[in-house]
Amino acid sequence: MEISLNIEGMTCGGCKAAVERILLAQPGISMASVDLANGSAIVTAGTGTAPQTVADALTAAGYTARVQN
Repeated sequence: MEISLNIEGMTCGGCKAAVERILLAQPGISMASVDLANGSAIVTAGTGTAPQTVADALTAAGYTARVQN
């Protein structure tokens, strides 16, 4: 399953790397591609992974993340 996220609060390459680490640390996530310029990410996750849970992990880390519909 693919999850698309809008992410606010990334300002540099370090932020991009931090977001990727946070995403990949979530259970069920096998791939995360973060686009700093567009403020977005595409995540490949197992079928049991709730998209909002992934967004909530980023929000807990200080970013504003929303699941794209």
